[in-house]
Amino acid sequence: MTGEDGQIFLRYDDAPEARLILLGDWTLRNYVKIGDAIASLKSRLPAPDEGRALPVDVSALHALDTSGAARLLELLGPDAAAAVARPGSGLPRERSALLRTVIDATTAAGQVPERRALPAFVELLGRIGLAMEQLWRQTLALLGFIGLTLQSLVLNLPRPRRWRVTSIVAQIEETGFNAVPIVALLTFMVGAVIAFLGATILADFGASGYTVNLVAFSFLREFAVLLTAILIAGRTASAFTAQLGSMKANEEIDALRTMGMSPIEVLVLPRILALLVSLPLLTFVGMVSGILGGLLVCALSLDISPTMFFTILKDDIPLRHFLLGMAKAPLFAYLIAVIGCQEGFKVSGSAKSVGEHTTSSVVQSIFIVILLDALAALFYMEMGW
Repeated sequence: MTGEDGQIFLRYDDAPEARLILLGDWTLRNYVKIGDAIASLKSRLPAPDEGRALPVDVSALHALDTSGAARLLELLGPDAAAAVARPGSGLPRERSALLRTVIDATTAAGQVPERRALPAFVELLGRIGLAMEQLWRQTLALLGFIGLTLQSLVLNLPRPRRWRVTSIVAQIEETGFNAVPIVALLTFMVGAVIAFLGATILADFGASGYTVNLVAFSFLREFAVLLTAILIAGRTASAFTAQLGSMKANEEIDALRTMGMSPIEVLVLPRILALLVSLPLLTFVGMVSGILGGLLVCALSLDISPTMFFTILKDDIPLRHFLLGMAKAPLFAYLIAVIGCQEGFKVSGSAKSVGEHTTSSVVQSIFIVILLDALAALFYMEMGW
């Protein structure tokens, strides 16, 4: 070996035990040569005394990198190498730190954690705790994203020049006008089913005429906004997540940030504003369609003419039921849009991640819509509305 190669000497002094001397460059360039030297030297190493390691002299070591530290660990073993890495061994501080890092990493990689079998009840509690922690983190992330979007809305609403009208109109067409047929058809059929069930049950009490009240009351307060929000959660929230997730995977969002543009302002706010316009309009369409479905059943099964139907509707159903139902639409719209956009930003880059977060956005949106609708119903009842 040359003077720049890594060298190992086994030297016997006047002392009763042997001593290892390391010289040269213990680097990647000499990795193979050092390995050959270690293989030839190990057969000549004396057996160390119980509890004592072979002394090592590293004062003539010129260079050491991670590959050389790995060879040193191979030669000495974890305990002796750890002794060399301690202060006072002759190694500079930075090389001692490098050797300790290699020892820790190699030791950790070679260890297989022992898994102790736990009782089923403990496993169940652990899974429940993990789920609750995940729910708490998702809630905090959602609240933070809501605050971020509200801040952007407050900053941009007084500045009409920053409004992206073209994007907003395009999103209104996609989320609103294109959803009118399915919303109208679904609410029409549900209205007809409710009227038929109401007529069947109320006939036993001689109160078939109250079917009109049942259909109008249920659709104006609950069913129209709830069914519309669930449809939009499945149709639009998933679309928002897929669109933003694909942009995230293609690094288009990073490109917007590089150009000094805010992704919240460019991508999120147009979708939120569009859904704030679309969902109340679709809710109104759902109310009208549901009532028309009830009207059809009343006209065919109960001999209640359209004129009588609308007369009962006007006399017995106050306007507040319509207003209470419409009041929930903007809140549902905002939360559906925020959840869909937030899940899109959480996509990691793969197609699998896009699918997982799209599913998550739909589930979260529907859950939030039903939960808030139930809370609103309880609130309205307690307030006497």
